[in-house]
Amino acid sequence: MKQDETLAEHLQGQGISRRGFLKFCAATASMLALSPGMAGAIADALGKARRPSVIWLSFQECTGCTESLTRSHNPSVESLILSAISLDYHHTLQAASGTAAEEAREQAMHDNKGEYLLVVDGSIPTGAGGGYSTIAGISNLQMLEETAKDAAAIISVGTCAAFGGIPYANPNPTGARSVMDLIHDKPIVNVPGCPPIPIVITGVLSHYLTFGSLPELDNLNRPLSFFGDTIHDRCYRRPFYDQGKFAKTFDDEGARNGWCLYELGCKGPTTHNACATAKWNNGVSFPIESGHGCIGCSEPNFWDAGSFYQAISSSPEDLSRAATGAIIAGAAAGAGVGLYNKYKQSRAKDKHYTVTTKDMEDS
Repeated sequence: MKQDETLAEHLQGQGISRRGFLKFCAATASMLALSPGMAGAIADALGKARRPSVIWLSFQECTGCTESLTRSHNPSVESLILSAISLDYHHTLQAASGTAAEEAREQAMHDNKGEYLLVVDGSIPTGAGGGYSTIAGISNLQMLEETAKDAAAIISVGTCAAFGGIPYANPNPTGARSVMDLIHDKPIVNVPGCPPIPIVITGVLSHYLTFGSLPELDNLNRPLSFFGDTIHDRCYRRPFYDQGKFAKTFDDEGARNGWCLYELGCKGPTTHNACATAKWNNGVSFPIESGHGCIGCSEPNFWDAGSFYQAISSSPEDLSRAATGAIIAGAAAGAGVGLYNKYKQSRAKDKHYTVTTKDMEDS
């Protein structure tokens, strides 16, 4: 992308039609729970946006976060936007190496002082004086502090960067820490997930490019628009949970009928993420739809939280009895569950607008 080229000009050069671009903006507005009118504002702002500098640092991780972003079956608009905002420095994707690579990072920091975005994936090992992982002769912690100093904001991509992830799990031999454990004087957005959902990352970037600010966050610095509800809230198997219908094994009749996976250890009720709505592989599916329960990978300490196959909280028998009682006798407890769920569904619906391309073309 040329330095003076707008994003709209760049996408047009890549063969992305105006209608395709509007579809992406409409989807982004819906995912961010913005009003239909804001979708047009996103299109206008992104269309005029010029190349922002992004420095991407990869520390103690498995490269799954980067893999997630680059595994699209077709060049999607969001993937092109990700490439267009330009990674002036990326440990995994950059062609340069050695001294030339580090000069690129330093040049980007110098030329965009106070304005560049810093994206980090991977936790930061602090044990042994930072000796467990070094790049260009300095520890990961030194590189993080050096690069964060003049960044406008930091986006922690993946559970390792957001909460420490698997390297942080007991006994944590490398002294792994998250970005927000170590940096306290910069705005930080956490986009957890193992790996994170690509459109959530581009959604945060789109919000920053459109409004010049970061989206509203929860108490763990996660964007509320993507992490405001649990996976359980939006799961298509939720009606079976409410009816007390649970699969007992991964190959029984209940599993074949698509019943709730709660008793098989699904962590959907306690996991906040947009997996059930954004899904994976260009919106094809997500783990629960493929027959496996949620493992809670976007929550802190998920690796130490117990077996992936052990049910959480209250016993399913209690839930089943409550739901069955409501069906048979209209018991107060069951009715209460139903009313509460109805309230949550209504609240979720109120928080999310549906925006179509036609809405934008007519605006």
